Amino acid sequence: MYAIKKHIADKFAPFTNPSFGALKPALVRLEKLKFITSSKIMSEGGKLSGLYSITDEGIKALKNLLLEPFSKNPLQFISDAKVKLCCTSFLSSQDAKKMFENIKAGAYLHRMNAQKILEDEYNQSDFYQKIVLDNTICEYNNFISMVEGFEKENGRNS
Repeated sequence: MYAIKKHIADKFAPFTNPSFGALKPALVRLEKLKFITSSKIMSEGGKLSGLYSITDEGIKALKNLLLEPFSKNPLQFISDAKVKLCCTSFLSSQDAKKMFENIKAGAYLHRMNAQKILEDEYNQSDFYQKIVLDNTICEYNNFISMVEGFEKENGRNS
């Protein structure tokens, strides 16, 4: 389990940091769903260790998760989109294209909502809110540009 936690930290530390107490039940659920298999092996240090492997069914479930609709909540959207982008290599070129389109659509929507608030002449936004909204719009512009770069790369690889 230490190796799984380390691998998650190595790949996804900016997005999540699950505890050992959260990993064990998750692994049990994944095994019950037949998304992973486990076996016991003797480590080099002579300690009994668990070895987990993803199944074909697990790969299929991961692909489905990557393609499911995004949250309408902007905070959840951006976090989920970043994690899904990190997992793009598990998708076919066509599925990756679909995911990129969904991400861009969500990013455009959230950016537009921030712009509406910022540009609303009746909005009594204070200095701090205006700066944060302006920064949010810039972040979405950068995020959209990054996804467009991924789309181009995906097109070259298909």
